[in-house]
Amino acid sequence: MMSLIASSLPFLMFAMLLIVLLSGFPVAFVLSGTALMFALIGHWLDIFYLSDLGFLPSRIWGIMTNFTLVAVPLFIFMGLTLERSGIAANLLRTISALFRRQRGSLAIAALFVGALLAASTGIVGATVVTMGVITLPTMLKEGYDQRLACGTIAASGTLGQIIPPSIVLVILGDMMNVDVGDLFVGALLPGTLLIFFYFLYIKWKVVKYPESAPMSTTLSGQDISLVQVSQSLLPPLLLILLVLGSILFGLASPTEAASCGAMGALMMTVGKKKLSLTELLMISKETAKITSMVFLILIGAQFFGVVFRGLGGDELLIEFIMSLSLDRSFILFILMAITFILGFYLDFLEICFIIIPIISPIFTAMGFNPLWVAILFALNLQTSFLTPPFGFALFYLKGIAPDPVTTATIYRGIIPFVIIQLVAMGAVAYFPALVTWLPSVVFR
Repeated sequence: MMSLIASSLPFLMFAMLLIVLLSGFPVAFVLSGTALMFALIGHWLDIFYLSDLGFLPSRIWGIMTNFTLVAVPLFIFMGLTLERSGIAANLLRTISALFRRQRGSLAIAALFVGALLAASTGIVGATVVTMGVITLPTMLKEGYDQRLACGTIAASGTLGQIIPPSIVLVILGDMMNVDVGDLFVGALLPGTLLIFFYFLYIKWKVVKYPESAPMSTTLSGQDISLVQVSQSLLPPLLLILLVLGSILFGLASPTEAASCGAMGALMMTVGKKKLSLTELLMISKETAKITSMVFLILIGAQFFGVVFRGLGGDELLIEFIMSLSLDRSFILFILMAITFILGFYLDFLEICFIIIPIISPIFTAMGFNPLWVAILFALNLQTSFLTPPFGFALFYLKGIAPDPVTTATIYRGIIPFVIIQLVAMGAVAYFPALVTWLPSVVFR
């Protein structure tokens, strides 16, 4: 009887964690509280000793001194700085004017600006809010279908989760022991494929249903010069070259590239005369706030992981999966499906810090390429921003959307884009070379 209870404790611990998380209590405290409760239960049943928690301080110190994780606050600072630079507004106006003679020009502009901002900032909230404030009212005024407008803006805003520099990739690299530089390079082709799929869908939609995207009237008479195009495109392209180029050419590590990007964003914002001492203080405070949240969750996840492994959870899970005698590809599909479903209810940070450390040993034991699996997870986690009821991109968009746009409209608008992301995941799963080929060429 005692052995049955002991073997079920890790699964009860995980179930309790998910239940309490759905209550809305702060994630870091849920992780630590659940871990402490089950540590005491394990100690009472004589299967876990509180002395085993003695190396937690060294784990926390390891997080604090982890050079890779220094990239997180630097990329956050870079994104928040660019949000105030006005680059996004200039890009939207320029690209919209370039595509003014095509049906759906504003939607296409939103897609390409989202991709450029993703490669410049990597912050979903900043991209969705910026594009929503600037583009959504114009699209609605032009007579765009509300679902197409909202879906395009929300989906384009989440591209920062897969297109480097991405905070998700930095965290996944640390959680799965994969080089962040490899992840950045490996994500380029899948990210480009996703943008291409989005573009094809928008073009198909506006051709098949012309009423969903009327020809632009406000842009029809506007001409744009090569100088204007250069002035709009040059700053984000320079920043992309500064961050990704320094990694691709072996001039800097991802963390060093992040510091270059932060300084570059600061200089661009100063050059546009958009930065004051007050603004800099606000950016610094917001960076500290977001970084503190990320690292507090990470520390709580370390606490949870120590207790979960101390109760034998990882070994039991691997033994259970192996005992099913299923094809390893089917097991990968099941675990990806579980992660996708969890994305409806959990934030990407919670999945990264809780789920990934638990299931990543399974992939290692089954001989999967960790780089390929990490990119699959990144694509999967990107959908968590779009899937209701807790998709953060949907919350951001609803917060700034005009009154005629309802929550139901936003939810219906993102359905085609979620399907497209699942198709992209399937393509990457079927063709691993989409992930592994470019790093093998760049870093050979």
